[in-house]
Amino acid sequence: MAESKGGVQAQYQAALDRGEFLIQCCGACTRAVFFPRELCPHCGAPDPQWQAPSGRGVVYATTVVRRKPEAGGNYNIALVDLEEGVRVMSRIEGLAAEDVRIGLPVQAYVEINGGTGKLLFTLSDKEASNEYA
Repeated sequence: MAESKGGVQAQYQAALDRGEFLIQCCGACTRAVFFPRELCPHCGAPDPQWQAPSGRGVVYATTVVRRKPEAGGNYNIALVDLEEGVRVMSRIEGLAAEDVRIGLPVQAYVEINGGTGKLLFTLSDKEASNEYA
């Protein structure tokens, strides 16, 4: 991804706005980096490079935010461990907030609404076909 004004967080959001989910990878120590940074938090090397992750992950932790039905109802917030070795915070879509559980295999996708992209997760194909079909 070419350098853009606003730093690495703006670059990350610009990719989401195009429908792309990107994380960084350090060229020096080869470890994945998320949340976007100017320096690798593992070894201090500058300019970790952007890469598209597999998007496959597992729910590490989850909580339910309770809202009245007229306010949109309950939703979940989850921490997801990606297979690349980083943890991201998002929501798991496609099932009730109370049904999201630790260890659930999920797949990332980008939803664009009004020109703004956001990272969300859904059940992985394997889990959906086995348990929720």
